[in-house]
Amino acid sequence: MTAEAAEEGLGRSRDEARPVGVPAGPEPERGAAEVHLADVKAHEGVQAFISLADRYLGEIGYTEHGFRHASLVSNIAFNVLHRLGYDDRTAELGAIAGYLHDMGNFVSRTMHSQTGAGITYDLLRDLGMAYGEIGIVLGAIGNHEEEFGNPVNPVGAALIVADKSDVHRSRVRVKDPTRFDIHDRVNYAVTRSFLRVDAEARTLTLEFEIDTEMAGVMEYFEIFLSRMMMCRRAAEYLDCRFKIDINGTAL
Repeated sequence: MTAEAAEEGLGRSRDEARPVGVPAGPEPERGAAEVHLADVKAHEGVQAFISLADRYLGEIGYTEHGFRHASLVSNIAFNVLHRLGYDDRTAELGAIAGYLHDMGNFVSRTMHSQTGAGITYDLLRDLGMAYGEIGIVLGAIGNHEEEFGNPVNPVGAALIVADKSDVHRSRVRVKDPTRFDIHDRVNYAVTRSFLRVDAEARTLTLEFEIDTEMAGVMEYFEIFLSRMMMCRRAAEYLDCRFKIDINGTAL
C-alpha cells in the first residue's frame, strides 16, 4: 500500500454512497472543526512527541518508531478502511490514529498506548476536533497493543492490522549483525512486507518475503504470534479473514 494511494483516497467526496452494511462515520459536531491528517502532521506537539518517542525507544534498544513508522501505519490504516468501503471520514480518522498511535513511547514504553491516548486528547482538542471523533481515535490508540488491546471500532481494527504489518529490515537500528537480538534478526530478515486487502473475498493477507538464512519462519512466530492473533481478531471485527503468506506459501 502506497502513500500515493492514500492521498488519492483522501480526495474522495464525503457524500459518496457507501456499500450496504458499512456504517456511516461520526456525525459532525456543532462548532467543531473537521481536522485533517495534514493538520495533525503540522502540529508542533505531534512533531516533537513522535521525534522524542523514537529517540527514547532507540536508547532502550527498540526498532524504529519514528515518522517512517507513523506515516506507513497511517497510510495502511486509511487504505484498509477505504478499500473495505468505509466512508471517507472514518478512513481519515484511521489515518490520524495510525499517525499518532505510538506517541506515548516518549513517556514510557510500558502502557504507552494509554499514555498516548491521553496526550492525543489534548492535541486533537487543541486542533478543534469534535469530541465524538476524538473518542474514536482514542479508543483505537488505547487498544492497539496485544497485551490488553481489543478492536473496539473499525478505526481501531484497521490500526491494529496496519501497525502489526510493519515488519521490515529498515526498522533495525543496529548496524552490526553480530549484535542483533532476535527482534533485530527477524525484522532484518524481512525484505518485503505488504498488506493485501481483498474487499470482494473479505480477506486481509499479510505477505512477507523473508531471508531464511538470517531468520527462520518459526522465529518470526516465536516473537510475533500474539500480534498475529490480535490481527486475526481485528480482521474478524472488520468482517474479514486474516491470512499470512511467507515467501509465496500461504500459512
